[in-house]
Amino acid sequence: MERFTVSMDDQLFEQFDKMAHAQGYINRSEAVRDLIRNYLETARLQKDNKGYCIATLSYIYNHHQRDLASHVTSVQHQHHDLTLSSMHVHMDHDNCLEVVILRGTIQDVRRFANQVIATNGVRHGKLHIVPIELSQQMHEHSSVPHIHSSPLT
Repeated sequence: MERFTVSMDDQLFEQFDKMAHAQGYINRSEAVRDLIRNYLETARLQKDNKGYCIATLSYIYNHHQRDLASHVTSVQHQHHDLTLSSMHVHMDHDNCLEVVILRGTIQDVRRFANQVIATNGVRHGKLHIVPIELSQQMHEHSSVPHIHSSPLT
């Protein structure tokens, strides 16, 4: 593990320390590591649209809107290769929250998310992408190779 020293003015240091404490960090090093991971992830996602990712798509919709639930489910079935899992939550009498876990190319995941979020009646859609590296590996416990997904940062 490498170490480095960071200099900053007192006001910035106080703000950082308060933020790190409020977020539950037990030390500054882990807070800095998370900031760097986030920065690298953001830069990678802006530059690279062809790599792989794991992602969550969360959105809220009015379940009374005609055929909306069946349309969104149909879109998920059309992209069954991306959809790993989904969770449905009844928020109140009118609104539902769905969270879909996705894995695939960044480009395909974004396209799927945009299609769902742009559906008439879907509100508050948000996609969170984590770039990953896929590798196929063999293990002693199995004669069948399987895929490992590892975060890049």
